Amino acid sequence: MKRIVILGSTGSIGTQVLDIVARLSERFQIVGLAANNNIDLLEQQANVFDVSCVSIGSADQAVELSQRLANKTVLCGLEGMCELATLPEADMVVVAVAGAIGIAPTHAALNAGKDIALASKEVLVAAGEVTMALAKDKGCSILPIDSEHSAIFQCLQGAPDNSIDRILLTASGGPFRKSTLEELEHVTPTQALKHPTWTMGGLVTINSATLMNKALEIIEAKWLFDVAAEDVEVVVHPQSIIHSMVQFKDGSTIAQLGLPDMRLPIQYALVYPDRVDTGLPRMGLEAYQNLTFEAPDEVKFPALRIARQCIKSGGTYPAVMNAANEAAVSQFLNSKIPFLSITRTIESVLDRHQSVEPTYDNVIAVDAWAREAVYSSVH
Repeated sequence: MKRIVILGSTGSIGTQVLDIVARLSERFQIVGLAANNNIDLLEQQANVFDVSCVSIGSADQAVELSQRLANKTVLCGLEGMCELATLPEADMVVVAVAGAIGIAPTHAALNAGKDIALASKEVLVAAGEVTMALAKDKGCSILPIDSEHSAIFQCLQGAPDNSIDRILLTASGGPFRKSTLEELEHVTPTQALKHPTWTMGGLVTINSATLMNKALEIIEAKWLFDVAAEDVEVVVHPQSIIHSMVQFKDGSTIAQLGLPDMRLPIQYALVYPDRVDTGLPRMGLEAYQNLTFEAPDEVKFPALRIARQCIKSGGTYPAVMNAANEAAVSQFLNSKIPFLSITRTIESVLDRHQSVEPTYDNVIAVDAWAREAVYSSVH
């Protein structure tokens, strides 16, 4: 039986991880759960899955949760997540927290010899070089939960080393694929949160609307699959049936298809290398007679260009891009800046950044600097 800790258990990914665990109760045991502030759902999850150790965002919430869960260990904050990530009984840590806050517990888990099922792409965007080096040093696996990177991972099973020609990341195009630049000037948070295909958290949904999710995924793919960033391309595929593709040096292209259901890549990461039937919905090809593809419009959606420049510049530029994006999205959701100012703000912060070596300490430092740079620029 595989024993699992879930960081971000009350979010979209976390709740779906628990759905898969419930379907495969003979294979998995949950030994730790962490949430940011959804104390009611965390309490319910801890009781349903008989989890003895949990962590919540703040000390005040931890006091209340301790009263509700009198027979369980209750931790709090980033330290609590890191402690959960290193539980001696845990075999795998699912990192499903939003943003760069996932870096510290991921590194704690790797240092403790735990395998990682990674949904938080920002971990590799901000600290990919040091994270992958640490995983290699500790002999740990990092298995992708992101639907696109899971698709690539599946396409690569059995492929010889150095056989990749290019990776094709598919994108839904978000809710504004057909909008004009003028229309984008007036986009509201409510409009941007209406994704045409997926149901996700606020940050991820806005990243999809700006195509920043694909920008982050280019960087993530570089580190996960040890490829050059210029060999990772983005193609818009509105139907979201092909989750990504790999084109090989002989000209063959392998694609992974499936319904837009995050439980599929989650399950693959948890049970890899097995494939098991858990009764998830199946795809009927006859229902999809028109699968279309188009190039992304990088004038309307400059995030892809920004990401490629950050990769080229190297150092801590990707970490700054990621942090500035998270802060700018927060400002947009709070109606402090317009939609198109998200990427404009990111570029402004990047222009002011003096890159340093991307060590763990430096990444954390520039992450804090970039966030403050965004918040201080908005009055």
